[in-house]
Amino acid sequence: MQTEKTLDATDAAKIFDAQRRHRWVTKTSTVEERTAHLTRLRTAITDHLDEIRAALHADLLRPPRPRIPSEVAAVLADIDDAVAHLAEWTAPTPLTPPPYLGTGAAEFVQYEARGICLLFAPWNFPFGLLFQPLVPIIAAGNTAIVKPNELAPATSAISARIIREVFDPEHVAVFTGGVELANALLELPVDHVFFTGSPTVGRVVMACAARHLASVTLELGGKCPAIVDGTTDLATAAAQIAQAKHTNAGQICLSPDHLWVRPEVRDAFLRHYQTWVDQNLYREGSLVPEALGRIVDRRNLERLTGYLDDAVARGATLVGGGAPDPAGTVLPPSVLLDVTPDMKIMTEEIFGPILPVLTFTDPAQVVEHVRAGGKPLAMYVYSDDRGLVDAVLAGTSSGGVTVNGWALHFVDSQLPFGGIGTSGMGRYHGVHGFRELSHARSVFLAPAPPAPTPAGTAA
Repeated sequence: MQTEKTLDATDAAKIFDAQRRHRWVTKTSTVEERTAHLTRLRTAITDHLDEIRAALHADLLRPPRPRIPSEVAAVLADIDDAVAHLAEWTAPTPLTPPPYLGTGAAEFVQYEARGICLLFAPWNFPFGLLFQPLVPIIAAGNTAIVKPNELAPATSAISARIIREVFDPEHVAVFTGGVELANALLELPVDHVFFTGSPTVGRVVMACAARHLASVTLELGGKCPAIVDGTTDLATAAAQIAQAKHTNAGQICLSPDHLWVRPEVRDAFLRHYQTWVDQNLYREGSLVPEALGRIVDRRNLERLTGYLDDAVARGATLVGGGAPDPAGTVLPPSVLLDVTPDMKIMTEEIFGPILPVLTFTDPAQVVEHVRAGGKPLAMYVYSDDRGLVDAVLAGTSSGGVTVNGWALHFVDSQLPFGGIGTSGMGRYHGVHGFRELSHARSVFLAPAPPAPTPAGTAA
């Protein structure tokens, strides 16, 4: 296992060389060896639950309950899934050769490790979105160079400690630091880069990977719309969208960015929305900071208040909200009405507890708007009108869709999760993550030609 020494940019080349040699060991490791690593990782995580909860509270003001935070529970579930199915995932997939290639041949697809993977974690789910990608990286037989996010320093520290307890550095090495370190790691000619973060930084990561012709998985974001037409229960739709918009202070790549609603049900929807906010985020009229969570840093807080100021200056109506708390870390929930497409809040991903509300009378309005803004990571359609649902699905593209719910396509590990275009590329969760972090190697076995008949031998 690793020492407690903090690795920095000066150690990168040495670690890379060690992993370049060791990757051939992990490539040929057995199912039993890989599941043993994953099982040790699971044990280490559960042994440090108290420290993980404290770190998430320190970084993002997460509540102290439940005992197993949701992002930790997701990691444990992914480990259990990989351990249960790894033998099946790693088995060669046999195929039948076509007749024109002759008789007696065989062919199969073998999933093999990509090699050295460079993993960058984001700050919004600094534990879950570090270890959830690491699970398929290990399951597929790769080595990994891991960088937790510097904007979540407490979670970064406990994550690094867990990795050092479980893995030798030639298998999984963890580096802690900021942008300078990230740039140094991107200079390494790794085989694959897994990045979760903003499209802006994603472009930088992809450009760096291209210099080494490394493959990439980019989990980015975008302006995920929620669409409500009033044909389903409004109270349920409003409660789910409100929960999605305020979990982790709205700092979720899958959070509904803005709402499209039919004008005749808008006010009723907003009453239900405000009821959820009042019941879950306030106590005796005062906002409970831990119920909402904090904005990660001053720069992002100023970005969000700037969106509000710009929208109001351009004619939007602000409902609720207010100034940040005295500590300058918690931004009260707010709704914006009378929003227009030229406002900054409608051109950039919000990533905060602000809900712009737009109305539509024809689904084509929503489709046109989504098309103009790129391909979001997710879409949410609350409707029992199959025609409307089909029109939205056919007329748009997104990483995933949940109809009459939020993020359920993310929760189900049978479904591939990822973005498209500006919201990312590549898929993971379950077997899809194993295959994403593997190379599908085609193998064709031609029959050996018959030995020639010795000269003079009778036929």
